[in-house]
Amino acid sequence: MVMVDGGHLVGKALANEGIEKAFVLCGGHVMPIFYGMRAAGIEIIDVRHECSAVYAAIAYTRASGKPAVVVTTAGPGVGNTPAGMMEASSLNVPVIQIGGAVSTNMRDAGDLQDMETLTLMESCSKWARKVNATERLPYYVSMAYRQMMDGSPGPVYLEIPTDLVRRQVDEDKVTFPPKYQIRLASGGDEAALEEAADLLASAARPAIIVDDGARWSLGDDANAVAELSDYLKVPVGVGGNLCRGLFGSEVENPLLRTNAIGGADVVLALGCRFDFRHGGGRAIPADAKVIQVHTDVHQIGFNVRADVGIFGSTGAVTRNILEKVKVRTNPKAGDPWTGKVVPGGAVARLPADYASTKTPTHPARAAGEVGRFLEEDAADWTIVSDGGEVSVWFGGATTATRPGQMHASGPNGTIGTGPCLVVGAWVADRKPVLWFTGDGSFGFYPMELDTMARLGIPVVCVIANNSSWGKIHIEEKNLRTEEVGSYGPCNVTLASMRNYEAMAGMWGGYGEKVTEADEILPAVRRAAAAALEQKLPAIVNVEVDDESPSPFIAPYINMLKAQRAAH
Repeated sequence: MVMVDGGHLVGKALANEGIEKAFVLCGGHVMPIFYGMRAAGIEIIDVRHECSAVYAAIAYTRASGKPAVVVTTAGPGVGNTPAGMMEASSLNVPVIQIGGAVSTNMRDAGDLQDMETLTLMESCSKWARKVNATERLPYYVSMAYRQMMDGSPGPVYLEIPTDLVRRQVDEDKVTFPPKYQIRLASGGDEAALEEAADLLASAARPAIIVDDGARWSLGDDANAVAELSDYLKVPVGVGGNLCRGLFGSEVENPLLRTNAIGGADVVLALGCRFDFRHGGGRAIPADAKVIQVHTDVHQIGFNVRADVGIFGSTGAVTRNILEKVKVRTNPKAGDPWTGKVVPGGAVARLPADYASTKTPTHPARAAGEVGRFLEEDAADWTIVSDGGEVSVWFGGATTATRPGQMHASGPNGTIGTGPCLVVGAWVADRKPVLWFTGDGSFGFYPMELDTMARLGIPVVCVIANNSSWGKIHIEEKNLRTEEVGSYGPCNVTLASMRNYEAMAGMWGGYGEKVTEADEILPAVRRAAAAALEQKLPAIVNVEVDDESPSPFIAPYINMLKAQRAAH
């Protein structure tokens, strides 16, 4: 007879599922789980906010391809996480969150942190349950894992009352579910595969678009996307960040970062949700044929017709389409229909704004200088982008050279995730990190810089600082010019630039303020040298203007102006 507590069972059950990392914030209701995970060999990364733990788990999973667990204490500990769980859901990222709860015999008795957190988490999780017996803990962990990975993966929630994790049971009498997972990759319906191959083989202007929903079903066949691209000279556009770099270096082969659906006659969409990020699919020509492949049948036909709809694993389906294309046509010679492919990064191809010499610095120039640092000095560094307008500018200045390199928020428009993504991505591969953020986003979780210092993470944080909520500020100055000019904005703006770089002194790190564009690259290089030597986060605080709308927000402002003028 071996007596163990419920925390031991949870740790062992998670390890049996292949969980290697846990992102946590401690609390009395869940401490036995921490010790159980440590005994099972799971690395515990403790952060400064529960939502940070979820964001960090997202980045770790994105970088490693392996799900992580998040453990949060009862009541407000769980209540701090829904934004992160909704973010994971929007990205189809599998995360298990285990939340604490009051003892079963104290429910509804006015005990500390007795809250309806299960009801809350049901609204933002793919699946949510409360455990009812200590002996059934391994069963519930295995069930949570199945639900998390089923179909289109996503976040799940498991709530465990504290008396169940503290209770001692005979481990020999506890069942750990064996061999319950089915790992089959559906290659798609044969007739639909034949039709898709016919369309692609005969297309004059084929294009591929890959979205986050493809990440977990590409599997070992991710290279089939690159092979199909090479065989037919097909440009590949990648939405989101989960699949960036999976098909090869975008520097060596820019065809792997060329979104050409706007001029295509046949579009192969892999794991796509045609939401606002893709303009609802409106860019696809009306006479183009669309092939949609997804593990979530509800996404096939969402906003965009599916001339051919294939329910199946994106990797296996692409591999099968490729083999059928090879039977129908020889490899295409010459340049793709989008033009000659010239290897190289993004910086040399940037538009004029990225070379602006104005003062304060144009935000595009700040992004471009950091992009230049990445290309010339840090091609293998992990890249984290956080913010509204600054993320748009920075996205145009970066390219992926490997899988799991690019990290940013998803379609929810969540900001403030940057420092949390830094922690999770670094835990996955221990590579240095460049974190580009706006000053508004920087303010959400800056205490995670303390986490980075404690863990010894070499990161350079570059803040594009316009002393305001830039996106909203620029919109309102353009839409309510007279009112804002007379009375000021209704959103937070600062009279002068805050010295955020001074925060680096708290942990003995490097900090520098930059007010001239020509000084950005030298400052980032100095910060990188210090971060690598000290294994500490460094901060470069760059003053940028508060008047230049990004390519994303400028059309929106013009649209609203036109609507007002029409009325």
